Amino acid sequence: MTFSLGIVGAGQFSGQFATLFQAHPGVRDVYVTDLLPERAERLVAAQGLAGTFPSYEAMLESPAVDAVAVFTQRWTHGPLVLKGLAAGKHVYSAVPMAITVEEMAAIIDAVGATGLTYMMGETSHYHPATVHARNQIAAGAFGRLFYAEGDYVHDMDLGFYEAYQYSGGENWKATASYPPLLYPTHAVGGVLGAWQTHAVSVSAIGVRDERGDGVFDRSVSQFDNDVSNATALFEVAGGGSFRTNEFRRVGYPSHIRESRFRFFGTEATMEQLATVALWQDKKGVEDISELLEPKPTLAPDDPSLAHIAPELRAAFTSGSAPVHDRSRLPREFDHLHNGHEGSHHFLVDDFVTAVTTRTLPPVNAWVAARYTLPGVIAHESARQGGVRLDIPDFGDAPEA
Repeated sequence: MTFSLGIVGAGQFSGQFATLFQAHPGVRDVYVTDLLPERAERLVAAQGLAGTFPSYEAMLESPAVDAVAVFTQRWTHGPLVLKGLAAGKHVYSAVPMAITVEEMAAIIDAVGATGLTYMMGETSHYHPATVHARNQIAAGAFGRLFYAEGDYVHDMDLGFYEAYQYSGGENWKATASYPPLLYPTHAVGGVLGAWQTHAVSVSAIGVRDERGDGVFDRSVSQFDNDVSNATALFEVAGGGSFRTNEFRRVGYPSHIRESRFRFFGTEATMEQLATVALWQDKKGVEDISELLEPKPTLAPDDPSLAHIAPELRAAFTSGSAPVHDRSRLPREFDHLHNGHEGSHHFLVDDFVTAVTTRTLPPVNAWVAARYTLPGVIAHESARQGGVRLDIPDFGDAPEA
């Protein structure tokens, strides 16, 4: 069985995934639509895709499209996903899932009612540190896990100005102020992708921005936001806690590694920094950096990356790390570019496999909510000065 896919949004990110979807043996045709038709046309021409649609609505009305992949601006995903499901299409969505509790609840209800596939493409689910921690937790190597940390530390100066200018047009500063805690899944998903629990409460603190360049200025911000750095401490079900950092003004080489993780158990710990990763137990320390280090599959000066800021290109060029098990992937991916610490190949295969076999993907709607909703509640906590708030939970995915 194969299916056809419509890509929604022809920006800097979607072209990398268009290549992989087109190459996957489970996908028949790939179409594109964008609010700027010339971008969709350029992507189709550059990659030899099936064609364009003049609008998302036209794509949804077409019987030629079985599924859609949403790669639009981050606060738009919820409504677009709901439209796709209502039109009878399977949906792959870039992160975050949505930005309100109501949108997430509606997506879960729609998936439950229709039986359609929904998947959120959280790259940290396949971050090498997350994969290794997941394997070690399953083997019982940590003992009882009781604390973890997940950071998404990406300074605005390292490519984000260019990215927001590309996507936001003349009023890009209004959207560049997007609240850090409403983009939580790279940090939260990396922790919970290994630790099989969920957050039940949070206290968060935000730091007001002082750059004074009109970004993170509440009088300019579409989101009434002046916070550029934020930290959240979560309580988890079953006992324990984890902390996440979402930093946009930070002296850190995010072009080397923008997401990093630490896990603490009663028998062992694992810690990852920008250039080193360590496994530690009561006997000593083991350097596991090589095990978690992806090898590049695309040169950073490749012409296909010319429209992407140099500081962002590492996210599009990384191959797989030794800890990744590639045996399940289609051989068509063996020599294709990868990205975000080796996650892209696995995310595409997860979605295609879920649609073609009618099974739940790993980051299904219920898991996606557990990766996303903690940040939404944390944002509200920070706006209230750090008050501790309960986090709703939609439960586990129903049994097939």
